[in-house]
Amino acid sequence: MTDQIVPSTRHHTRESWDQYFMQLATVVAQRSTCERATVGALLVVDHRIIATGYNGSITGDPHCDEAGHLMRDGHCIRTLHAEMNAILQCAENGVSTRGATVYVTYFPCLNCTKALIQAGAAAVCYAHDYHNDPYALQLLAAHHVSVTKMTEA
Repeated sequence: MTDQIVPSTRHHTRESWDQYFMQLATVVAQRSTCERATVGALLVVDHRIIATGYNGSITGDPHCDEAGHLMRDGHCIRTLHAEMNAILQCAENGVSTRGATVYVTYFPCLNCTKALIQAGAAAVCYAHDYHNDPYALQLLAAHHVSVTKMTEA
């Protein structure tokens, strides 16, 4: 018996890696427990997901959707941001973030921007603007981190 190649009858155009990872970040955002900002993030190296994160409380503490928001200066301080949760997941598991691309549903806040730079991220791809801090943009440029706003598919 010989192998036979059967041509596909499907004419499907695969989405780009960027579109694929951004869609996954959107799915991850659905796990957010602070509805003030439902954000999802993926850290990716060489087309492989090394971590995911979403807005939520630290392990073992009550979440906003259970205990309400803990507000200070107009911000909910109960939660860790999605990008920080992804970085910390790598730290906990001994996975290097050097050269990673972060796919995040909203532009990172200033503190997450600084953490991503410090963690060695090479690129930020985001879907939605959210209080894009001019200093964050300046830092990203100064540290040669590429920034791409994804367009709707």
